[in-house]
Amino acid sequence: MRISVFVGSGAARAGLWGLVETAERAEADGLDGVWYAQLFMEDALTAIAVAGTRTRRIELGTAVVPTFTRHPWVMAQQAMTAQVATGGRLALGIGLSHRVTIEGNFGLRFERVAQHAEEYLAVVRELAHSGSVDFAGERYRVSGTLEVAGAEPPPILVAALGPRMLEVAGRLADGTITWMVGPRTLARHVVARMGESARGAGRPAPRVCAGVPVAVTDDRRAALAEAAERFAGFERLPSYRAMLDIEGASGPADVAIVGSEAEVERELLRYADAGATDILATIFPVGDPGPSIERTWRLLASLAGRT
Repeated sequence: MRISVFVGSGAARAGLWGLVETAERAEADGLDGVWYAQLFMEDALTAIAVAGTRTRRIELGTAVVPTFTRHPWVMAQQAMTAQVATGGRLALGIGLSHRVTIEGNFGLRFERVAQHAEEYLAVVRELAHSGSVDFAGERYRVSGTLEVAGAEPPPILVAALGPRMLEVAGRLADGTITWMVGPRTLARHVVARMGESARGAGRPAPRVCAGVPVAVTDDRRAALAEAAERFAGFERLPSYRAMLDIEGASGPADVAIVGSEAEVERELLRYADAGATDILATIFPVGDPGPSIERTWRLLASLAGRT
């Protein structure tokens, strides 16, 4: 199981150069990768292109770039350019986002989302793998070529939680990225449904990148209170609330991984047992932020490459 840090969900604002420095430190400390959320701040793929010129080994991923706000041809163009900048280390994570964001913030229509995802993936994959596309669907009609010198197709992962999206991800994507999903739900819902779809399509087992909030601390009560407050907004989003309900979790604190080094390692291994190929750890502070963040970072670095 690969161990990476996930910068974005609930994290402090870092700025472009802070994002780049995180990648540099992660590589120096032996972590497997850094994944950036696409929020209302710096563009994740641009940050990855910059970070790619300052690192040599680690994977650099997006978790995730919303599809509704970028045409699939443009997404492929930017991703393939970033792929060159990283020397082939990009993992392109894309997703639908949420109705409140797409309609409320961008003024776009959030509808027929599974069909949108299926057509979107088809266009991006074809451009990435062949350099040309001639696609005529109900939502997209795209015809043209894409020539990015020196670019190899990156893995494409799609955020998928509902049954139809998991079927699409298994059939067309290289894996999925989850958030607010506990280990039981990961195994019985995500891994089972997506794996079945991949097998039916004759494709290899997909990657399962589990995004989880993590804090190493001796004050478990404070950590749970911090997680409940810091990640409260996620339980109000229907897709995440559904995953918490399947897990039997009352809120985000119930799926946060907190405790001593041994306790956190044990909980992370539960995700591996559930079928996670990757852990995307969102490090969050407890009390005095410095010590808990450093302890968490050191534990994750020590686990990378041996879990």
